[in-house]
Amino acid sequence: MATFKVFRSLVKDSFNIITQGSLRYHLWMGALTLVMLIGMYCYSIQLEEGLSVTGMHDRVSWGLYISNFTFLVGVAAAAVMLVMPTYVLKDMDFKQAVLIGEGLAVAALIMCLAFVVADMGGPSVLWHMIPGIGVFNFPNSMLTWDVIVLNGYLFINITVPLYILFRHYQGKEAKKNVYVPGALLSVFWAVGIHLVTAFLYQGLQARPFWNNALLGPRFLASAFAAGPALIIIILAIIRSSTDFKIPDKTIRKISIIVTVAAQINLIMLGSELFKEFYAPTHHSESAYYLFFGLHGKNALVPWIWTSICLNLIATTILTIHIFRRNNILLYFACFILFIAIWVDKGFGLIIPGFIPGPYGKIAEYTPTGIEIAVTLGIWALGAFIFTILAKTAIAIETGRLRYKETAIVKKDHYRKTVLDTDQA
Repeated sequence: MATFKVFRSLVKDSFNIITQGSLRYHLWMGALTLVMLIGMYCYSIQLEEGLSVTGMHDRVSWGLYISNFTFLVGVAAAAVMLVMPTYVLKDMDFKQAVLIGEGLAVAALIMCLAFVVADMGGPSVLWHMIPGIGVFNFPNSMLTWDVIVLNGYLFINITVPLYILFRHYQGKEAKKNVYVPGALLSVFWAVGIHLVTAFLYQGLQARPFWNNALLGPRFLASAFAAGPALIIIILAIIRSSTDFKIPDKTIRKISIIVTVAAQINLIMLGSELFKEFYAPTHHSESAYYLFFGLHGKNALVPWIWTSICLNLIATTILTIHIFRRNNILLYFACFILFIAIWVDKGFGLIIPGFIPGPYGKIAEYTPTGIEIAVTLGIWALGAFIFTILAKTAIAIETGRLRYKETAIVKKDHYRKTVLDTDQA
C-alpha cells in the first residue's frame, strides 16, 4: 500500500513537471501535438479508404512505414552501447547518459509498434498477433519472433529505469541486485531484436537483395552508429537547455563508439558493393536499380548516393581526432550520419527488395502525402514521449523532484535531533 502511495505521488509530481516549463518548451510540445493531430487525421483517412491512399501497391507492399520501423529498431537497440559500458565494464562516465538512452529506446520502440500498426492497415487486425487468440504461428514464423523480442525489450527498458527513478524519487539508492540483472539481459536482448529483424528479411527467399549473410551484422553496425549519434545530439541539447550537466568526457566516449561503428558499417557497405558488382548475376538487378537505375527507372539513385556521400563525410570527420574533439563538427557529423543511415536502412534497404518484381517488372514506389503525414505524426509521438520521459528523469536525477513525505520525515528527524541536543 505504501509503495502504491509513493507511485501515485510520482505520477502526480511528474504530471506537474511536464506541464511546466519555458516558452520554448511549450512551443516545442505544442508543435509536436499539432503534427500528431495532423497525422491522426491522415491516419483516419487511411482507416476509411484503406492502404490504397498510400504509395504502396501489389508490387511494392512495404514502403515508408516499414522503412522507418527497420531504422527505429536500430535506434532502440543503441541504448545497449550505454548500458554495457556502465553495468558490464563498470565505466561510470556513461552512467548519466544511461537513463536518457533507455528513454530514447522506449520512445523508439513505441514508434516501431505504431509503424507496424499503420502498415497493417489498422489496429483491428492486430488480434492475429496475440498468442492463443490469433494465428501466431510460433516458432515457425520469424514475424512472431520479432513481436516477442520487440515487446520484451520494451518491457525491460520501461521497468529497469522506472525502478531506478522510483528509488531515487524517494531519496534512496537503487539496489544493484535488482536492476543489474535486467540491465545485463537488455544487452543480449538489444542484439536479439536487431538480428531477428534482419533474419525476417533474410528468410524471404524470393527477395535475393536481402539474402545477404552480412545483413544482420550490418544492421548492428549501422544501429550502433546512428543510435549513439542521436544520443550525442540529444545530450548536447539537454546540457545546453537544462541544469542536467553531461560532462565532455561522456560525449567523447560515446563519439568513439559512433566512430568505430561508422567505420565498420562503411567496410561492410564496401563488401556488399563488391559482391553485387564485381561478378554480377541476375540477382544483382535490385542493386543496379538502387545505385544506377534500371531501364530508365532511377527514383532511388539520388537518395542512395546522397546517403553514401553523407556517410563518408561524417565518418571522415569522426575518424580525424582533431575534428571529433570539436563539438560543432562532432554534432554536425552525428547529424548527417543519422540522416545517411536513415536513408540507407530505409529506402536503400526496403524498396529495392521489391524491384524488379518476380517476373522482372519494375514498378517504382513514391510515398503519398497521407503516408508522409502519418509518418511525421508517429515521429512526433516518439519525440513527445521522449520529452516527457527525459524531463521527468532529469527532474528526479537533479533532485528537484522528490517524494514529499520523505522530505517531511527528514525534517521531523532534524527537529528531533535539535530537540535532543537542546535537552542534553
